[in-house]
Amino acid sequence: MGLTELTAVGLGKKIKAGEVTVKQAVEAVFEQIEKTEKDVNAYVTVLDKETVLKRAEEVQADIDSRKLDSPLAGVPVAIKDNMCTEGILTTCSSKILGNFNPTFSSEAVINLENAGAVIVGKANMDEFAMGSTTETSAYGETKNPWNLGHVPGGSSGGSCAAVAAEECFFALGSDTGGSIRQPSSFCGVTGLKPTYGTVSRYGLIAYGSSLDQIGPVAKDVTDCASILEIIASHDKKDSTSVNRESYKFTDSLTDDVKGMKIGIPKDYFGDGLDHEVKEAVLAAADVLKEKGAVVEEFELGLVEYAIPAYYVIASAEASSNLARFDGVKYGYRTNDADGLHGMYKRTRSEGFGEEVKRRIMLGSFVLSSGYYDAYYLKALRTKALIKKEFDKAFSKYDVILGPASPTTAPKLGESLSDPIKMYLGDIYTISVNLAGLPGISLPCGTDSKGLPIGLQLIGDCFKENNIIRAAYSFEQSREYKRPEIVLG
Repeated sequence: MGLTELTAVGLGKKIKAGEVTVKQAVEAVFEQIEKTEKDVNAYVTVLDKETVLKRAEEVQADIDSRKLDSPLAGVPVAIKDNMCTEGILTTCSSKILGNFNPTFSSEAVINLENAGAVIVGKANMDEFAMGSTTETSAYGETKNPWNLGHVPGGSSGGSCAAVAAEECFFALGSDTGGSIRQPSSFCGVTGLKPTYGTVSRYGLIAYGSSLDQIGPVAKDVTDCASILEIIASHDKKDSTSVNRESYKFTDSLTDDVKGMKIGIPKDYFGDGLDHEVKEAVLAAADVLKEKGAVVEEFELGLVEYAIPAYYVIASAEASSNLARFDGVKYGYRTNDADGLHGMYKRTRSEGFGEEVKRRIMLGSFVLSSGYYDAYYLKALRTKALIKKEFDKAFSKYDVILGPASPTTAPKLGESLSDPIKMYLGDIYTISVNLAGLPGISLPCGTDSKGLPIGLQLIGDCFKENNIIRAAYSFEQSREYKRPEIVLG
């Protein structure tokens, strides 16, 4: 087995045991990046190798002197390009932030660095996390390592593709409406979106502030649970950060689901769901049933209202959050403008991409006088009703099981030609963000084209341990499959 084939925790154990050095791990990642990155385009920025090797030496010294005992000490990681990293270019895959070097790091990144993780680069994404395919990036589309003619999903497509292509051992992504779980499904990796408020949003460049949440992307459930233990923390700098009683997520890594109640929403298995995806997800449910879980179908309700409610709320928040990018304090500024207002308009017209402009316009419309009550307030009420439906479901079930996406990864270019179709692709993930719930996506098979299929498990608020337990138990019945990347 090559070094890059190891899981993050597996590599951490070998480093701690002295079987592998941090320098060897970093060199293996850079060798893989050199081999595959020109085809996959998972990164916006790859750090200077000598700088990373210097960091590797410092971490190695701390491991040797027993100052560091984290399971991820010395493990190379990619960070999604919407998380601030001190002194490292942070662009949100946009032109408007193409020259932005933050003077501080996001709290999740600080937690990782304190644990000894080694950052190798910033992962590509849909511009400002707006998209489901990583095709709206100003730095070129990321390709799916399983088939370079297909998308990796989005908006954390770069993070998921980097893990799948073994260009890092794990990555951080952000999830506003499925942006960790959907690309994890498309790329055949595991991605976990925690309960809202579990991981600090300080330093995460906001898209939809009431929906955004940082989470891990890795090869397996053990990695995701271990990473979450490190990045989750109460942070006074984030007013939405929650001080939880326990952050012991790895305690649930047990192959035991006896008596666990799992609900399957009938609403998730109707029209629009690919038959191969349906078969693979229901087969996964059967595996958990055989292991002793109680599996039942139920009516979830309000599923058809999730997408309109989400896009109204997310676009409204985006139009407010992105107002700060005007060419005055930081980022891109046009060279050709008359007066202050002319500079604002031209800077934003030239600096933002089509999808971002579309959502800013939609958000400004639903917040405008005369439409606020008709759209935005109605969407907020719908959000509250969706949360009630989930509360009702979790009074009966420990975990909800369903697909992460209605199809496997579409071909490059297919989704961008029809934005509405792209929005509808988020139907199974969006409700989780509206209700602030935790969700995990993990591989459960491949379709006839050889593309991965993702299983989604959803838990009640602050019940990550339930979905980790169910996911880990299911995972024991399967081996992690690596994509055979056919390079150009």
